[in-house]
Amino acid sequence: MATLKEIRNRIASVNSTMQITSAMMMVSSSKLKRAQDAIQKLRPYSEKMQELLSNVSSTLDGETGEEYKRTGEIKKVLLVVITSNRGLAGAFNSTVIKAVKGLLEGKYKNTQVDLLTVGKKSYDILSKITSVYKNCSSLWDAPTYENASEISADIIEKFTSGEYDKVELVYNRFKNVIVQILQVEQFLPIELNTENKTTTNTDYIFEPSKEEILTQLIPTTLKTQFFKAILDSNAAEHGARMSAMQSATDNAKNLKQELIISYNKARQASITNELIEIVSGAQALDN
Repeated sequence: MATLKEIRNRIASVNSTMQITSAMMMVSSSKLKRAQDAIQKLRPYSEKMQELLSNVSSTLDGETGEEYKRTGEIKKVLLVVITSNRGLAGAFNSTVIKAVKGLLEGKYKNTQVDLLTVGKKSYDILSKITSVYKNCSSLWDAPTYENASEISADIIEKFTSGEYDKVELVYNRFKNVIVQILQVEQFLPIELNTENKTTTNTDYIFEPSKEEILTQLIPTTLKTQFFKAILDSNAAEHGARMSAMQSATDNAKNLKQELIISYNKARQASITNELIEIVSGAQALDN
């Protein structure tokens, strides 16, 4: 049985850990509110942009936007992997990394794949497995539209120039504090709705021409889609960390309670032994 001093040290250690996890949970809770508000405001805008792009493209003839919907044999793929810079967020990072490994070993086993990592956790692990074209961990510390649009513009340029045949985003989509949904989302090439031209009931007045509007609408929509993935992942990280730290705090409380019970039992046993020794000594003196 552990000594009283050892049990007291363990109780102090668990109590210190519980204070840390509780503080981290409160910090994540505060950050989650802002991140959740940001993604809930952006998501309808992003969906409306994609709907507008689909409606405008359905009324077009010709080759407008061909460089964004280039098809053919896929020889080189870019995976944009979005994780966090820190751990202690449950399965938030490991889920994305596991999905990327699955793509490398399965779907793209015989295809050349480069990675663009957003977050130190994905870079530290995946850089040992395959080629990392660029590490953009700094974006995670400052997830603004300006910073995200610079990276997405670079990705778009790499695709339109023919350096990559396909670009996919791998990230966690925020649903609520407890649930984060893994997304493997095609970023490029885009799929313009040019087949069913009679499906749209929206009548637009175009100024300037449809072609010019679509030429500017496509990159804007792609940048918004990329920024939405960053904000989704950012909110999902805070939700995952808040949930993980809540569980850690609860487990620490349970462990502390068990140690207190063990300490009381050991202390009672120690007192009982001392009483037995005193009584035995007194009886020996009487005899």
